Amino acid sequence: MTTRRIVDLLRHGQPDETVTIQGWVRTKREQKEFTFVEINDGSSMSGLQAILNQDLPGYAEAVRKLNTGASVAIDGVLVPSPGKGQRIELQATSVTVYGEADAETYPLQKKRHSFEFLRDIAHLRARTNTIGAVFRVRNACSTAIHQFFQERGFLWVHTPIISANDCEGAGELFTITTMDLKQVPKTDAGEIDYSQDFFGRRAFLTVSGQLEAEIMAMAFSNVYTFGPTFRAENSNTSRHLAEFWMVEPEMAFCDLVGNMDLAEAFLKHIFRYVLEHCPEDMEFFNQRIDNSVLATANNIINNEFERITYTDAIGMLEKADRKFEFPVSWGLDLQSEHERYLAEELFKKPVIVTDYPAQIKAFYMRLSDDEKTVRAMDILAPKIGEIVGGSQREERLDVLQRRIQQLGLPEEDLWWYLDLRRFGTVPHAGFGLGFERVVQFMTGMTNIRDVIPFPRTPLNAEF
Repeated sequence: MTTRRIVDLLRHGQPDETVTIQGWVRTKREQKEFTFVEINDGSSMSGLQAILNQDLPGYAEAVRKLNTGASVAIDGVLVPSPGKGQRIELQATSVTVYGEADAETYPLQKKRHSFEFLRDIAHLRARTNTIGAVFRVRNACSTAIHQFFQERGFLWVHTPIISANDCEGAGELFTITTMDLKQVPKTDAGEIDYSQDFFGRRAFLTVSGQLEAEIMAMAFSNVYTFGPTFRAENSNTSRHLAEFWMVEPEMAFCDLVGNMDLAEAFLKHIFRYVLEHCPEDMEFFNQRIDNSVLATANNIINNEFERITYTDAIGMLEKADRKFEFPVSWGLDLQSEHERYLAEELFKKPVIVTDYPAQIKAFYMRLSDDEKTVRAMDILAPKIGEIVGGSQREERLDVLQRRIQQLGLPEEDLWWYLDLRRFGTVPHAGFGLGFERVVQFMTGMTNIRDVIPFPRTPLNAEF
């Protein structure tokens, strides 16, 4: 007897087929002469209803064990279903219970649970409709990302999780060490002696794979990273995680315009793929979580993104007929409220803002001819604000050295990065996409902790 996934049976199963399903009990309804059991194996939002008749071998014992949460295998024959909203159901011929679940203590009873409560039982929450739908969408997003880049000849590179580069500011990095924290070695000057640590120097969990991706782009032209990154920022908000995933493509022989074109096509591809492959889940989010989810996705897919400079954006914000909490002034970074105003109210579609002031952007972004701005770009989306950030990189050795010196960064730690400008430098560009941000945006979930299986946040490293 063939074991089949429930999603396959719901879509393609035909009456009179003999099949086996395996999964977990969602609901049980006992009648006088038979029992209805809904089984879900995680492959779809909907489960498959199985009917157990009284003449089933071991009927009474099976029904006693088939509580919500129990794991089972059911053999049977597919039959047309007279029930509303279901095409077929399974007439059971045998039932095997692998693991029981006590009806009194199983945490996921048939009622609505708060997302806060579900975070406390993250080992079980994936069995709920909402969180199950989130992770199917997350999986589809991952597949779409790889498909997009692989079809365009990009090389997927695995950049290091352990890094010695502290170019983003030590306050936001996790230091890793093998030293005994009760007896930390010190130098004669009383500083921590990192020369005695595992790597002989201070090391961190990476905040980005970008610099290493630039190395690989200088040999393979087009590459991308897709992996975990870390921030030790003490932000206990619905938008921040200490551990999250980033997608970072890097393209040689590419300028800012090519970077924007790729980023726009990339976002459109992800949303289109998810709508095609997770229609039931997306419809659920539209009905239960945020009734603008489908409209927002179609807005991204079907609209050309607006492109404006930072200077123009500041002018538009200064003329806005509303008061912002944070000040608007040339030279200050855009806040989320400013970004959302541009995308949601002014243009009502995604906006790409370019050419930011050099003083608020990273050292590696290409300095413009005016020497006041850099060739940076952010994509702002309705409802969330910045979703993509990138730039054309500074490929000129002398300009890069000057920027590093101006910012007081240790040039000796970036010798290899400078070497890329000495040996065959080319114009190149890239961007970064916070993976959880796009899943949150796509599903309408209000808290980023609910779109990653096991969130890592301040004072929380459970599971």
